[in-house]
Parts: sequence; C-alpha cells; structure tokens
Amino acid sequence: MAGANASTKTNKKPPRPKPSSSGASSSSGASGAGSAASSGSHGATSAIPAVPHLTVSEREARGRAARAEVPRSSHASFEPAPQREDPVSILERQARTRVPELVPIRYGRMLVSPFTFYRGAAAIMAADLAATPRSGLQVQACGDAHLSNFGVFASPERRLVFDLNDFDETLPGPWEWDVKRLTASMLIAARDNTFSARAQDRIVLDTIAAYRTAMRDFAALPNLDVWYAHLDIDTALAELGPQLKPKQVKRTERTLAKARTRDSMSALSKLTRIVDGEARIRSEPPLIVPLDELVGTENRDEVFETLHERLRAYRRTLVHDRRTLLEQYRLTDFARKVVGVGSVGTRAWIALMLGRDGRDPLFLQMKEAESSVLEEHLGHSAFHNHGERVVAGQRLMQASSDIFLGWVHIDAGLDGRARDFYVRQLRDWKGSAEIERMLPEGLAHYGRLCGWTLARAHARSGDRIAIASYLGKGSSFDRAILSFSRSYAEQNERDYRALADAVDSGRVVAETGL
Repeated sequence: MAGANASTKTNKKPPRPKPSSSGASSSSGASGAGSAASSGSHGATSAIPAVPHLTVSEREARGRAARAEVPRSSHASFEPAPQREDPVSILERQARTRVPELVPIRYGRMLVSPFTFYRGAAAIMAADLAATPRSGLQVQACGDAHLSNFGVFASPERRLVFDLNDFDETLPGPWEWDVKRLTASMLIAARDNTFSARAQDRIVLDTIAAYRTAMRDFAALPNLDVWYAHLDIDTALAELGPQLKPKQVKRTERTLAKARTRDSMSALSKLTRIVDGEARIRSEPPLIVPLDELVGTENRDEVFETLHERLRAYRRTLVHDRRTLLEQYRLTDFARKVVGVGSVGTRAWIALMLGRDGRDPLFLQMKEAESSVLEEHLGHSAFHNHGERVVAGQRLMQASSDIFLGWVHIDAGLDGRARDFYVRQLRDWKGSAEIERMLPEGLAHYGRLCGWTLARAHARSGDRIAIASYLGKGSSFDRAILSFSRSYAEQNERDYRALADAVDSGRVVAETGL
C-alpha cells in the first residue's frame, strides 16, 4: 500500500509556515479572504503588504521543494492523536452557543447514519487534520468540503451551475484539508450505500484523480481563464450523457428540472399562508417558527422593526445595482428556520419580501456565522464580522455567487448577545444530488465533478502551479489519499457510535424524525 513505509513521515508534523492573523501564508500572487493581506477587508486594519510574484519556474520549484519536505506518501495514514478529544465533547462545546431547544434535532439528524454524522462533524475532523502532514501551500479553504456541500444553483445569467455551496467554515488554510474532507465523505457515502470495497476505492480514486488532473490543467491556463472557469450543468450533462446509462440521464434530468422549480415563488406556496389578505410565513414548529410565536404578539412589532433595521444595514454590503433591486421589495414577515445538519441550532432567519405585488416574492435567509472550525488550529480570521468572512470566502471560491449575498451584525439578538450573519436567497434554483439513490458508477461521476470543482475553487486563490507541481502526474498522491480515507472512515464509524452511546446513556438528548 502506498505510504506504508512512510509511517514516521506521516506521524511527523511538518514545519508550518508562520501564519498571519488568519492562519494563512501568502502564496504567489494570491492571498485568501480573511487573511491579513486581504485587500478591501472591513476587519483588517494593518497596511496592505506587497504581494510577491514568482516566475512559473520558481512556482514549480516551490511545489517540488514541498514534495521533498512532505512526501505525498506521508498523507496516507491517519492515526488518532494519543490525547484525542472525545468527539461528543466537541459537539457539546459547539452546542453551548446554539439555540438549546434545537440542539437535540442536530444530534438526531447526525444519528441517521455514519454519513449524516460526518456531515455534522466538521469540528471533529478539523481537530484531527491539524495533526496531519501539510505541504505549506495555502488556499482559501472551504473548511467543510464534503460531497453534500456541492450542488446546483442559478447563476446571475440564469444558467444552472455546479459548485460548492456552503462556506460557513471557510478560512485560508491547507488545500489538503479540503481534499481529505471530500474524499473521506465519498468513501463514507459509498459504505452507507453498501457498495463493494472495490467500488468504494474506485469512487475515491476517481475523485482525487479529477482534482489532480484539473489542477494541472489550471496551472497551464492564464489567470483570467482560471477565474472565469465554471461548470455549466447543461453543458456537462451533454458531454457526460454518452457515458451514462439512460436511467441515469433521466434521473439527472428530473433532478435538474426539480431544481429549476425551487425558487422564491415555489417557497411562497409551500411556506406561507394568507392572513388578512397578505402572505405570512406558515408555522411548522420546531423547524419553522414565525416571529410572533417566538417573541409573542405583544413584542412582535418591536422585534420586527429591529430586524428590519438590520436588513437595511445589510443593504450597505451589496454593490449599488443589487441594492437598488433589493429596495424594490418591502419586508412583510420573519421566521426562524432550522437548516442542514451541522448548522442546526445556529440562528437562521427567513425574511419574506414582496415586490410588484403579492405574487412577486423574494425569500432571504439570514444565517448566523460563528467562528470557523478551522480557526482553533490556524489562527483567527482577520475579519471582525464572521458574516463578512463567509461572504468573502464564498465570492473567492465560487465561479458565480448569489446576487444578494451580503452580511450584517446584530448587537443584541433575542438572547441579548451580539451575533454575525450572512444573507442570501433562500432558494434560487437550488438542487442537490440524491446520494442514497446513486449506483457506484453514478457516485464515481459525481465524485469527478466534485474533484474538478474543488480544484477550480482552490486554483482561484492558491498557487495552482506549485500545487500541481506538488501533486505531479502520477497516482502517488491518489493512493495515499485513498489510504487516509479508509482510515478516517473507520474513525468516523467509531465517533458515530460514541454519539449513539451518549444518547443511549442519557448524556445528550436526540430528537429524531425531524
């Protein structure tokens, strides 16, 4: 097995580049969103340093030097640290800042399967990755690049694109961490689907090979070509169609057709009811709770106006044309909405706004942004507002972002504590793959899409030439990552059982079926 003779290298933590206040070191011609070198940051107050510009040869040499210091085979094994923190304790620590009555829903969703546990375990894996080898080459990292955080959504040009779609944990950091988070998720999902061991291996190898070859392709492109690169889903389906079975094509087309119906108009019919002639958000506790039920009818107007004022403040984070468009809508209602798996318990609001008339809705989501799970291991973000950290990272990693993406700070929420939020559309042709229904060949295709997309996201901010040089043309890194993914899938199973045991013993309470 690749890397079997490199155990001493694997367990040795390589020298880290000295981090900036965000934990990122500068790469040739690029620095990540949230790094002290980021221009335009409302949070960074230090002078903007000069950016080094290396030649192509120097950047290739940088990658080869990193490979000599941190061999690719050193990424192969995963050994839990001797003093590894109890995974349930990590989850309990996260729960302290969350809405108490929603935390059992988070545990319940994580207990559905080892894969859903993994989705909520970004903080656990970040702690594990902190002790693994790293090349010293930095990118704007997603921080939670598991396979369900990729999906389709509408570009501003009204085309369906495939991209990363969750950036709650984004921070400048090691590119390897995102790769390992993705490939381990592929293996865990394949296990959940009871695929053969051979199929599991092929899915992981296809994913990492797609990342490696895409990074090499991006290394050869001009900067603007990399920046404009995107994955148009209709074009991709046309290219992939001949490789897919007819049933796979039809299933994919149904998924895309469904995604195109998931917009604010469909949300209006599903999430609202008419009260005194106007749409109001429907109550579906505990998943959706309108504002008047949360604070009482006697306090609704006061809290509503406070939230409305914060939405006005959010408008200032939009560019002028989007702000002008938003100002054509009037706010009519707010509600708290439970979202995701790992995010359950963080504060998330949905705002119903109406435009031309009652059939012209816009649903915005205001989602709490806490510190990234990476910050404990890489240093604090330079952004004082974590909503801005999320938005800056998303704009840097995505090929095209929501036109209403922005951020806001609330001095005192319902609990009296200050909170940061980012804002986006609740639905805009959003769709996700039905992983549990995929066959091995389908998941392998999906893995290749994710691998290409992650490489493109990293190539926008990091030194793509150095990373491509580090990866090389062969499969040495691929085999090492497969070995890591196998080991980490086993660790995830143990952590999943630890949460189940904690629920059985009464240590924590889980609410299932929601």
